[in-house]
Amino acid sequence: MSSIAQDRGSASALDFLAKERSIAGPGFNRWLVPPAALAIHLCIGMAYGFSVFWLPLSKAVGITAPLACPAGTSFFAELSVTGCDWKVSTLGWMYTLFFVFLGSSAAVFGGWLERAGPRKAGLVSMLCWCGGMLISAYGIHTHQFWLMLLGSGVIGGIGLGLGYISPVSTLIKWFPDRRGMATGMAIMGFGGGAMIGSPLAQSLMTKFATPTSIGVAETFVTLALVYAVFMTAGALAYRVPAAGWKPAGWTPPAAAANAMISTGHVHLSNAHKTPQFWLIWGVLCLNVTAGIGVIGMASPMLQEVFGGKLIGVDAAIGALDAAQAAQIAAIAAGFTGLLSLFNIGGRFFWASMSDKLGRKATYAIFFLLGTALYASAPSTGHAGSIALFVGAFCLILSMYGGGFATVPAYLADIFGTQFVGAIHGRLLTAWSMAGIFGPVIVNYLREFQLSQGVAKAQAYDTTMLILAALLVAGFLCNLLISPVAPKWQMSDEEVADARKLAHEIAPAGTASTGGVASSSPAVLVAIAWAAVGIPLAWGVAQTVAKAAILFK
Repeated sequence: MSSIAQDRGSASALDFLAKERSIAGPGFNRWLVPPAALAIHLCIGMAYGFSVFWLPLSKAVGITAPLACPAGTSFFAELSVTGCDWKVSTLGWMYTLFFVFLGSSAAVFGGWLERAGPRKAGLVSMLCWCGGMLISAYGIHTHQFWLMLLGSGVIGGIGLGLGYISPVSTLIKWFPDRRGMATGMAIMGFGGGAMIGSPLAQSLMTKFATPTSIGVAETFVTLALVYAVFMTAGALAYRVPAAGWKPAGWTPPAAAANAMISTGHVHLSNAHKTPQFWLIWGVLCLNVTAGIGVIGMASPMLQEVFGGKLIGVDAAIGALDAAQAAQIAAIAAGFTGLLSLFNIGGRFFWASMSDKLGRKATYAIFFLLGTALYASAPSTGHAGSIALFVGAFCLILSMYGGGFATVPAYLADIFGTQFVGAIHGRLLTAWSMAGIFGPVIVNYLREFQLSQGVAKAQAYDTTMLILAALLVAGFLCNLLISPVAPKWQMSDEEVADARKLAHEIAPAGTASTGGVASSSPAVLVAIAWAAVGIPLAWGVAQTVAKAAILFK
């Protein structure tokens, strides 16, 4: 009897995670879904903040100072070496793996997510992301770098991909009237995760540090436990609308009203066969390539372009004394924090604006304005106009973030909503490629310029012009995007079959059995938003405090 009871209990638990069990009933407040998405995105967004661990980890053995490995120690030897410290460049491979596996896992598992639903995908994301951090913590404890790459890099990267795309399709279906705003709210969280996680990690490392430990392993364990709570709550709070649901009083726009918004659906298996998919792929890749390289080099770029002018001293960066160098390093850190704020704010602002302007027009603004700003950056830097230079890159980073947040709604407009989450997952391979192209263009071109004797203040001039040219190419890709040909549109029967396979029709009496059955009181909505809003506000406050040094 006990075994039968256990089997029933297991079946019940699995049944609870089924997509049809998360279909919302009448009276459910759709504003409960964005905070659920934010709860997951704010946690996995810490991937952007992992650089806070590099310097402490580079002295995990030496504790007070790095203990260098013997000359000639290869990268593969560093994977398991225990008697000396890892180089920062070696640790950076974890960051690379994050985004390689984010894009690839989103592409591979996007179709499964559409069938399994956001609740199950969110829980798998939590297990991968938090479990990966625990494996990495053990890798730090045993000083085995291969465990860190496997834990956070590979397993955690898969969690990033699943967590990133888990709410996209759901939010678009809940907010057909405001697709851009809805996805902007969630994807804003991914950009904001590091604002919360980085200062929190700094505090935890300080608390856990001892004469024999740098405190990073303990910090990983603590963050994994905290993130597990928030991500589980977010995943269980996901609800999907019943097939055919639409907001009260909202009427879908007629096809003639906006030809760029499709009233039909394109199957996942056909989306990549259309030129529209690859044009949008190019739009995202080129927009991200131009921005992601700047993010990684923001601090040294400001210091090398302006040098002592940042503190009122007419001297190049190499001519400053230690105290002056420390001053401008603090100012550059403030610049990096300011860019983070615009990156995050741009995700919500531009995605919301795209609901009014249209997705194609919004990207046209990104590319035209971005081209002008990149092309003018060298002359602005040479003129010594710090305010204009900082302002230009803040605006550039707002459009970089806006590109991420706007693209899911763009896909829904072009391909319909039935498979938009899976199509978005495949499109994120553009992000993986941009993660390689952007840093390579900015970093290696800078090194080449310096090797040719170019002064550091002029080392970014050619780079900025190349990035401007990439945005021109992006503008042309965007210009060529048109509605999908009718031959790719699914018939009504095919859509009905797809919804059955995707478990979007609940069995009788099972709708919304996940917790909120028929009504969502306003107090519940307020509590849900407070749970994600308070940590986000704290992170913003920390970043503003850091950025304030720019205005002193």
